[in-house]
Amino acid sequence: MLYDLTRWVKLVTVRDSRRMNETTQLRRTHEAFFRRERRSIPLVRMFVRAALPDWACPALMDEGLRHDVLLCVSELATNALVHGVPPGRGFRIHLIRAGDVLRIEVHDSGDGRVERVADAGPDAEGGRGLRVVAELADAWGVGERNPGKSVWCEFAVPAIKFVESAPQAHSLR
Repeated sequence: MLYDLTRWVKLVTVRDSRRMNETTQLRRTHEAFFRRERRSIPLVRMFVRAALPDWACPALMDEGLRHDVLLCVSELATNALVHGVPPGRGFRIHLIRAGDVLRIEVHDSGDGRVERVADAGPDAEGGRGLRVVAELADAWGVGERNPGKSVWCEFAVPAIKFVESAPQAHSLR
């Protein structure tokens, strides 16, 4: 299950339609759990791609920003899969909209060690993921968890472009 729309959309009846704008709120967070499997990475991208339109934010519909967000979440999820998740466990993705910031957090259940951002040689097959995140995101970092860690990145999105309610999206007609 990617996620269920019934969790965050409050249903109003036709009789209550005058209150639609007051009672229908868009969700501020999305989260999902993924297994320690290679096929989880495309599922993470599908989850994020499906979650972004829920905020009805024109800035997040910008193709360039959307690709940056998807690339960063792919890199963070891949790092969690390769370096942070022990066998038999998984990782969790959190998307958080707070004011004018979109924050992506990837929580793993590993030993909590953070791989440093290294200079990958020209022939190296890996070692560039966090450098890509550092270049594309407005901020990024690592937080402690028990067990594991949380690696996050943030994208600035003007608050005025977030829509708090979208009556046209939830019309009863």
